[in-house]
Amino acid sequence: MSAVRMQTVAAQRCQVMGIINVTPDSFSDGGRFLDVEAAVSRGVELMREGADILDVGGESTRPGAGRVSESEELARVVPVIEALAGEGFPVSIDTMRASVARQAVRAGAVIVNDVSGGLADPEMLPFLAEADVTCVLMHWRGHSVRMDDFSYYDSVVDDVCAELRGRLDSALAAGVRPERIILDPGLGFAKNAAQSWELLSALPELRELGFPVLVGASRKRFLAEVATYGRRDSDVPADRDEASDAVAAIAAYGGAWGVRVHSVSGAAAASRVAARLHGRVVGAELIGARAGER
Repeated sequence: MSAVRMQTVAAQRCQVMGIINVTPDSFSDGGRFLDVEAAVSRGVELMREGADILDVGGESTRPGAGRVSESEELARVVPVIEALAGEGFPVSIDTMRASVARQAVRAGAVIVNDVSGGLADPEMLPFLAEADVTCVLMHWRGHSVRMDDFSYYDSVVDDVCAELRGRLDSALAAGVRPERIILDPGLGFAKNAAQSWELLSALPELRELGFPVLVGASRKRFLAEVATYGRRDSDVPADRDEASDAVAAIAAYGGAWGVRVHSVSGAAAASRVAARLHGRVVGAELIGARAGER
């Protein structure tokens, strides 16, 4: 079955983006899906649980992480993307490198998710315009090894919105079509816990930028403070899944375009409940066409 090419970022319900970390050092599940077969099996499992999109990444962006080489990143992600796209699954590539994005799109990826918003690689925005591919531009202030040094804001909501506007201006100036752009406030990236909570509560302001919004809160550090009930260990990322599901429900009901999650079933339910409450079609799929019909 051919991969699906997204024709627009519009969707009738909040999209659930399932995370596949093809890395040995991601904060939550590093090493579990480093093998190609394991990563592909994980992708199949996530789709069966209700994912709409699979986000494949080969470089950890956890706090303090160093960068991997381009060749290593390519070796990790391309075979996985080829296999998943070959099954007809919509695949996103999580990368800050234009060269990796290019190879990933050739392998079948339909979304480029750049956590740097095009800042890490000056070739990224021109590539996104050339490829005419849907992209996620995240708020970012620096690489993971130093990002905690940049969590200073006069007003985190106002400053993030202003900096995202700057990324939008740069993307549009490079020729990226506005209907291809999704924004991500970058929860946890150069933000402390209080700042992440404040941004999460500001979804209406983020939506006022006029572009779809992706919320990526799954298992992140700021959720630890609410994962303190029952037998949960707030220091264990997987023990924050229920809190992640709660955030997904809030984001879906609040009009987020999508949520990026490690465990998809709770988010898939949240997406459908929110759609039903808003009177939308619960079973809506991504709007697109088969490869070659762009």
